[in-house]
Amino acid sequence: MLHDNFQMTGHLSIAVNDAVVQEVPNLVVTDGKEYVASRMKDTTKASMSHMGIGTGSTAPAAGDSALGSQADRNALTSTTVSGSAVTYVATFAAGEGTGAITEAGLFNASSAGDMLCRTVFAVVNKGASDSMTITWAVAVS
Repeated sequence: MLHDNFQMTGHLSIAVNDAVVQEVPNLVVTDGKEYVASRMKDTTKASMSHMGIGTGSTAPAAGDSALGSQADRNALTSTTVSGSAVTYVATFAAGEGTGAITEAGLFNASSAGDMLCRTVFAVVNKGASDSMTITWAVAVS
């Protein structure tokens, strides 16, 4: 029997008004792993295209398929592949996703869709005039 230690891990950096305020790990959820397996076979599932932020505080679990309490979801501003890592970036402009943000997720649709990763973190207060940029790296090792 072949055993391989194939793992997917992630890390995100949260910046408000261009200043990094937090760096946190994430959980690649079951839907995300199934998404990757499906993409290895064909491209019937859409590429990761959106990032959501929210106010939920329930710890991430493998079975998660949505954020606990989504505040906003935006199209990714960039996706970059380098070796065995993919970096996703999304910006939430002034007036978007305002509030006490405590969670984020990566999705392949503007609503619903497959969720690749989810994380919760200490409150990041996003005021009405603040811009938030999240840079999310997912690596395969």
